[in-house]
Amino acid sequence: MDADEIQSAPSIPLVQGSEGKEGSLSGHVSVLPHEVISYLNPRDGQTIIDATLGVGGHSLLLARAVSPTGQVIGLDHDQNMIARALPRLSGLPFEAVHARFDMLPEILKSKKIPGVDGLLADLGICSEQLDDGGRGFSFSRPGPLDMRMDQSRGQSASDMVNHYSEYDLADLIFRYGEERFSRKIAKYIVHRRGERRFEDTADLAAVVRRAIPKKDPSGIHPATRTFQALRIAVNEELAVLEGFLGKLPEIVKPGGVAVIISFHSLEDRQVKNTFRQSEYWEILTRKPVMAGELEIANNPRSRSARLRAARRVDPNQPKIYKGGKYR
Repeated sequence: MDADEIQSAPSIPLVQGSEGKEGSLSGHVSVLPHEVISYLNPRDGQTIIDATLGVGGHSLLLARAVSPTGQVIGLDHDQNMIARALPRLSGLPFEAVHARFDMLPEILKSKKIPGVDGLLADLGICSEQLDDGGRGFSFSRPGPLDMRMDQSRGQSASDMVNHYSEYDLADLIFRYGEERFSRKIAKYIVHRRGERRFEDTADLAAVVRRAIPKKDPSGIHPATRTFQALRIAVNEELAVLEGFLGKLPEIVKPGGVAVIISFHSLEDRQVKNTFRQSEYWEILTRKPVMAGELEIANNPRSRSARLRAARRVDPNQPKIYKGGKYR
């Protein structure tokens, strides 16, 4: 992404609570908290969706803002995250739902909510998930090669690595990781698993490192793109995101705002194309909003965050001819 495509959002003060610094919960730092609140502008009485609850950092800020008569509904398909978030949101107008965000229309219908005032989707993997070696998301934390957000269903990364053909592995790593050495990595994986199965993250990371001929000039770990690709494939992230984005117009009511934070170009491209549908959306962020130097220093993982926001167009609002086109 070019430097001239980056935009900063206005910074506004957030409420300080017992958790310490803004958006921080037991070591977890919510990404772009000022910008999220600035664009959503949550107010008393509104209904806001946090489509990716995590440990509840963003939901905490939103629930405070819509109190006492509003509500925040937080979704996550990782039950462990919901269990961590609920105690921190106790006493606030908040409800957690164990579900993927592409199920939102059905969830809102069951609650007789015709549309919401605001929606946030932070597509990044939660720090707690990365730091938990037992989940298998990170090569820096040795553990079983799992990577499932919802560990109650679906195939794991181990299933893919140990059973996919060399061709399918190379295709997966290239498509979802944009890894130019995907064919060589797949070849090394298939050769090594002929000797013994892949069982843990450290083992896979070591093989990927050997497959890549030289150090990446960007400085990232050689296994970063391969692990990203496997995680996306295991959780069907791009397909789920596509379904979710297509349903946004029926989730956010006219005048409401959608804020989506992505962490790699594949996600960001989908979000950008969705918000370009002018019959549904008025773009609020001409360029993606990124974290500033201070936030990156406090939370290095925010470096990759890209925030886009758009307001739902009211179909009954007459359009005005301006700047050579109807708006």
